[in-house]
Amino acid sequence: MNLKGLLKDTAIYGLSSIVARFINYLLVPMQTARFAASGGEYGVITNVYAYVSILIILLTFGMETTFFRFMNREGENPQRIYSTTLRMLATTSMLSIVVVLLFLQPIAAAIGYADHPEYVGVMYVTVAIDAFTAIPFAYLRYQHKPVRFATLRIVNILLNITLNLLYLIVLPALRWNPFGIYDEAFTLDVVFVFYINLVCSLFSLLLLSKELRGFRFGFDLAACRRMLSYTWPLLIMGVAGQLNQAASQILFPYFYDGSPVEARAQLGIYGACIKIAMIMVMITQAFRYAYEPLVFGKSKDRDSKDTYAQGMKLYIIFTLLAFLAVMGYLDLLKFIIGKSYWEGLRVVPIVMAAEIMFGVFFNLSFWYKLTDRTIWGTYFSGIGAVVLITIDVLLIPRFSYMACAWAGFAAYAVSMVLSYFIGQHYYPIRYPLRDISLYTIAAAVLFALMTTTRSLPLWAELALNTLLIAAFAGMILKLEFHQAGKNV
Repeated sequence: MNLKGLLKDTAIYGLSSIVARFINYLLVPMQTARFAASGGEYGVITNVYAYVSILIILLTFGMETTFFRFMNREGENPQRIYSTTLRMLATTSMLSIVVVLLFLQPIAAAIGYADHPEYVGVMYVTVAIDAFTAIPFAYLRYQHKPVRFATLRIVNILLNITLNLLYLIVLPALRWNPFGIYDEAFTLDVVFVFYINLVCSLFSLLLLSKELRGFRFGFDLAACRRMLSYTWPLLIMGVAGQLNQAASQILFPYFYDGSPVEARAQLGIYGACIKIAMIMVMITQAFRYAYEPLVFGKSKDRDSKDTYAQGMKLYIIFTLLAFLAVMGYLDLLKFIIGKSYWEGLRVVPIVMAAEIMFGVFFNLSFWYKLTDRTIWGTYFSGIGAVVLITIDVLLIPRFSYMACAWAGFAAYAVSMVLSYFIGQHYYPIRYPLRDISLYTIAAAVLFALMTTTRSLPLWAELALNTLLIAAFAGMILKLEFHQAGKNV
């Protein structure tokens, strides 16, 4: 593919992914408005989706990366590889569904849902379908069909939003139950949120019927063994990395010092508030889609390390500005979630800072990707997961969800620092640490000033915070344009 085509595809994938995340974001105000924090329903959603994020990696075996590697590997038959991968994941997904449904009650009891095994059953079937459809979606990327890929993704999310709107808003307003006599419990049962996800996953499977014709090319046992041998380190790395994102939400109900209902209520508050902090995830992803092709494209250039160093600085500047913008307007952004969840807003700056460090860790990761030492990624993610789990286990009983926020902060900080120092040994890069420190300190000072404006009337708070954000932006313009002028 030529450079123009690569840039076009990258733009479509990146924009569609960000748009999809933003549309999906609309679920947060709907669900937190209908499910009060005290009921714990949003805590159930937060907890179950944490399990889902781990299961999707386990059920796909980290196979997406492996799939691309073997589809483009010399001596391999792409059609046979595609068919083999489809058959492998179809078999494991179906078998795992059978096993989970056979042992549904003990599994549900083990994770705290003995009274509601349907939560586990519905969501497991959904995640098994999603794991399987990950390969047809990967095949679309292999065929360079970004428009179809993006369209199917966005259609799925729009259907999800529409059904949630119908279930959470329209039906309660009409006081109508399409399955019989209206009952308030029907419109407030969280299991229907999971059923909606199942419907959307089945719909995606139907839309991918054209891509599923790849089954006809047969199964190659030798290729299957080669792929499994290649993919297991990626699987470990993926699970370890995702534990840093999801372990707190999984562990919280087990270690919270209170009743199960109260634990779910507190977890729901945390889960809702970190959705605001996930704005940083979208920003990081936008930067990643623009930066990742540049990194690999520059890897053979003499000045590549200078480019990586400047890219790191730009990323930190970009995300610190976003951090200040979210903190400055938090009293407006909090309306994204229901009022009963506002008590947890204090986790937002901690989680956002953690996400910035995760982005730095991602940028640092290129040293082991470019030197084919990817095992280090597993080490760093694994150590981070150990740090996070240790803090959660020790501190959740005392500090509730604040322990989860600080556990994520500590985990990413440790992974980031380790990657930096070990990377300087194997692939030294002279990062502009002085400039990065200057911007970080300035952002910290401005954030501290923003915390003092909370006692002011809203209009005054927003006005002063706008000036503080503008001051940081002015600092960026002055220093970066001055530096650019010196380099001309």
